[in-house]
Amino acid sequence: MTATTITPAATRTSTRKTLIGTGIGNAVEWYDWAIYATFTPFIASQLFSKSDPASAVLSTLAIFAVGFVARPFGGFLFGWIGDRIGRKASMTLAVGLASVGSLMIGIAPTFAAVGAWASVTLLVARLIQGLAHGGELPSSQTYLSEMAPKEHRGFWATLIYTSGTVGILFGTLLGAVLNMALSTEVMNAWGWRVPFLIGAAMGLYALIMRSRLHETDVFEGEAATEKRAPIWPQIVRHRKQALQVIGLTVGLTVIYYIWGVVAPSYATTALKIDRGEALWAGVIGNIVFIAALPFWGKLADRIGRKKVLWAGAIGAGVLHFPMTALLKDSAWQLAVSMSVMLIFIAASAAIVPAVYAELFPTSIRTVGVGVPYSICVALFGGTAPYLQQWLGTTVQMPQLFNVYAVLLLAVSAVFVFTIPETKGKDLTL
Repeated sequence: MTATTITPAATRTSTRKTLIGTGIGNAVEWYDWAIYATFTPFIASQLFSKSDPASAVLSTLAIFAVGFVARPFGGFLFGWIGDRIGRKASMTLAVGLASVGSLMIGIAPTFAAVGAWASVTLLVARLIQGLAHGGELPSSQTYLSEMAPKEHRGFWATLIYTSGTVGILFGTLLGAVLNMALSTEVMNAWGWRVPFLIGAAMGLYALIMRSRLHETDVFEGEAATEKRAPIWPQIVRHRKQALQVIGLTVGLTVIYYIWGVVAPSYATTALKIDRGEALWAGVIGNIVFIAALPFWGKLADRIGRKKVLWAGAIGAGVLHFPMTALLKDSAWQLAVSMSVMLIFIAASAAIVPAVYAELFPTSIRTVGVGVPYSICVALFGGTAPYLQQWLGTTVQMPQLFNVYAVLLLAVSAVFVFTIPETKGKDLTL
């Protein structure tokens, strides 16, 4: 038998394929959510009745929330596939399904053409995307964590939020370009469909890239009896780890929503900052976020996961109110406050994909992360915009939402005490 020699060049090629295949699929997921939020007014005017525009917008936002509701089911479905058939199969199917959802929205008939069936088409498309997105993160982060060298797993894990933020930035900038380049009439006629068709094409490319990846050695080395073991008893047996995933996620998902997603739109609607200036301030903040991710990832590989998680949660909690107070009436204030907050938010965002994977054994790693994570994002991330709106307009106490966000960060900081230090953990054990 002739021994096969793996050259450094071959290793670099394999690493590059792994990072691109994983990253582009994750970017497509975040891009999908960004463009749906960006183009909500156009979707509302075309796929719902124009007799009540306010109701149409609310219905469009409600369907946005339906996508979150579908996520836990996607987490279980694709988690089961990932733990029984393979990580590669799970994340390939997830990005393919997300692409189908984008295509359905891009070619959906208008309300004027088919009546309520237009709204039903949108609902089905968002359910499909919700299922796919519920499976995308656990599948891709499990694959990435198992492919990464254990000494550098924290650094590799930063790809998840890096690629996701790139997807959001691309979607946001594409929306800005289309709004500047096309008239309102053209945007209503067909311009709003372009981002969804681009998303479908990117999803197809990601599917092709992922189909060419290798399965992880960790999964391949698992005994056949473990792959056939019933899922539910294992979920019950690892309920503590599932609760830890929820505890670590609650603070991050809401504080990231505040500063990484809606801060620019809040600045334009509530603080009357110029929309274009707010957009570019948001871009600056997110670029700072991307730059901070690898710093925290490398630091976690040196000093441990728990210290970095505490730095992120405590730093964001302490600075949230001062940065909120700084943000008053100008774009530079928005850029500074977003950048400062996102530096500390990046600490948790950088490494939680690795931490989640390190909490579970191979036989339940994908579904063990996917179900509790998706439930947490649905309950806290999916309800955040409605809770913020209700506390601000109905209760007339917008500061309560800020208190709520800081309390959730405190919950996450406390949960860090309950997890073991997993830096450099061998995932085959």
